[in-house]
Amino acid sequence: MMKQTLRVPTRLAAAVTGAAFLFLAACATSGVSPAAETAEEAAILSLLEAQDVAWNDGDIEGFMAGYWKSPDLRFASGGNITRGWDQTLARYKARYGTGAEMGTLTTSDHEIDILSADAAIAHGKWQLDWQGKQPWGLYTLILRKVEGDWLIVSDTTTAAE
Repeated sequence: MMKQTLRVPTRLAAAVTGAAFLFLAACATSGVSPAAETAEEAAILSLLEAQDVAWNDGDIEGFMAGYWKSPDLRFASGGNITRGWDQTLARYKARYGTGAEMGTLTTSDHEIDILSADAAIAHGKWQLDWQGKQPWGLYTLILRKVEGDWLIVSDTTTAAE
């Protein structure tokens, strides 16, 4: 079998084509300017912080204001999937009660990725001081911008207990 060697112009063309492809791939973004992306990340972080405040005030409906009020909302936790805003609210109430009995929620380690002008993913850690215990875990949220507001459309929360 004869070894085939590329001539210099062919190797150069292949190298330039490969470099151009890598450059274009590296430049691919969400289509959102860096300044707008920073503003959107801040808006999502504000939503998450407002949820913490509402939870810690014993305001479960205020906490749920960060979720898409739709029968298509998806909430997954503990190996179960709950569909719908009303069903998710009922699940939270059944599990944590209302008012002071809800405990104190702290979220941290927020990582927010803007995917497009109307889609984002947020990752983070949660911890709850509740009934003398301190359960904690991780979450992944899918958010969509609906009528100008970021809302959680899918929540997958895991417990590290």
